[in-house]
Amino acid sequence: MKFSKWFDAVQHCEQSGEAYVIATVLGAAGSIPRDQGSKMVITANHAFDTLGGGHLEFKVIEKARERIASNEAGNNIEHFPLGASLGQCCGGSVTVLFESFVQQGMHLTVFGAGHVAKSLIKILGDLPGKVNWVDNRENMFPEETNIPSNVHVHLMAHPVDIIKTLPANSQILVLTHNHQLDYELVEAALKRNDLSFVGCIGSDTKAQRFQMRLQHKGFSETQISNMICPVGELDIPGKLPMQVAVSMSAQLIKHLDDGKAKPLRQGVSWKSIKTELAATDLHVEKNT
Repeated sequence: MKFSKWFDAVQHCEQSGEAYVIATVLGAAGSIPRDQGSKMVITANHAFDTLGGGHLEFKVIEKARERIASNEAGNNIEHFPLGASLGQCCGGSVTVLFESFVQQGMHLTVFGAGHVAKSLIKILGDLPGKVNWVDNRENMFPEETNIPSNVHVHLMAHPVDIIKTLPANSQILVLTHNHQLDYELVEAALKRNDLSFVGCIGSDTKAQRFQMRLQHKGFSETQISNMICPVGELDIPGKLPMQVAVSMSAQLIKHLDDGKAKPLRQGVSWKSIKTELAATDLHVEKNT
């Protein structure tokens, strides 16, 4: 993604459903890298525009990503004195407003790029949210022009590795060509205990085998029950790839709607703003 301005990044994040934080210089005193009102946008993997660089910006990005990782919406204010503690010689201080916008819609990771997955991706491209598409076979992915904008392809020799990087409350669908890999992915997902949806393609027999293996590994009944296998709305008939993909999409949409959180109030009280700005002024007075 290449956006030089923060507002272009916001538009992209809103369209793709990606969680992001807007960091704004709310108050400033003394010598500072950027003027009041300067903004930057931070996502889990990228940062757009700038608040002046240096360790201040590093700390801003760090705090923003802590909020993204917790999937926490809302606003808060942080105060940063630009002295030795931040390794900057500006001598001023900055008060930054953090506006956090959580992941909208799904944050789904699809493992496997076979016929069902290809049909599923066509549907997911028209749904709000972000999709990771993972496989260890390069020749299985379609041309880039045929991949929806909200779908991010990951060619990985060891697909299990991505599971530890997924945000809490995200979803996975295991649709690979390899039953052993399917099991390893399900096991790694259930170990986390914080993914909201763990679906695996297969039959009742496959599900029973996986359940037995998980029991032998010491997983509890509650953990094992979080595995949805066979995945999909079983009352939707048909075995064609698109029919199976429709049944999976229906189940996922229902799951996301059932777990939809009530919108959180955005905004910071005027009392909080005055307190933080007063702290900025006080810091300047002590150092002049």
